[in-house]
Amino acid sequence: MKTIRKHGELMALFLFAFIFFVIFKYGPLYGVIIAFKDFRVVDGIWGSPWVGFHHFQELFHSSDFYRLLKNTLLLNMYQLIFAFPAPIILAILLNEVRSRGFQRFIQTTMYLPHFVSWVIMSGLLIYFLSPTTGVVAQIVGWFGMEPVFFMGKKEYFRSIIVGSSILKDLGWGSIIYFAALSGINPEIQESAIIDGANRWQRIIRINIPSIMPTISIMFILSLGGFLSANFEQIINLLNPVTFETGDVIDTYVYRVGLQQFQYSYTAAIGLFKSFVGLLLILGANLTVRKMSQGENGLW
Repeated sequence: MKTIRKHGELMALFLFAFIFFVIFKYGPLYGVIIAFKDFRVVDGIWGSPWVGFHHFQELFHSSDFYRLLKNTLLLNMYQLIFAFPAPIILAILLNEVRSRGFQRFIQTTMYLPHFVSWVIMSGLLIYFLSPTTGVVAQIVGWFGMEPVFFMGKKEYFRSIIVGSSILKDLGWGSIIYFAALSGINPEIQESAIIDGANRWQRIIRINIPSIMPTISIMFILSLGGFLSANFEQIINLLNPVTFETGDVIDTYVYRVGLQQFQYSYTAAIGLFKSFVGLLLILGANLTVRKMSQGENGLW
């Protein structure tokens, strides 16, 4: 009680966050049990009969499961390889810009796409990539080449998804890394300059190691949703031609769960995704702690 009275304001702020998570995050978890039931709306959650692991067995024996898993893993792997480092690189480059006005202009410009919905963003992408009226087609035509119908070829779909993700969230994702770079002690940079270190050496020896804890945390958190994909982005860009490479677990859940009303089956899929995400977070955290000798990690 003494600690609570001493830090009353902080405890009050914590209380609001605690209540929020209890009501909206932990409270609904009881509904996960429908993954082990044959849920019927008229019977309710507790009145529906138990079926055990039937829905999980149905998922793993489904003819669509491995195709969906492959598409989801490949897409997220590409996101991790190309989209994850992009904000880090942008933050490092912006940190080296000496003109504050130009720096703010670039930051503001790069932040704007984040506030545009995927409905609008997808419409713009489809228009720009059109083989007849698109900007890309006109640029290709200047070089005497035939326009490519990017949205009509399944082999380009994953590249479009990753590229549009980078375009939309590049600036917003760089905020946390830019803040971490701003927290580096200027005296360290000055000492390195006096010792004769050039800009590239300061980036490699000072900037990157200083923000490595932030990079480690963001990397670990990103693995938690490795079996998830940006549903709004994919559902607005997906079409029958790109279905083979673009259909992922989230779009499958939408079709089966909301359109076919198979709530228990899709709840089992969601629980499977959460379990895999938990294992990835635990494994990534353990790996990061071992590589950094216990200095970095979530816990």
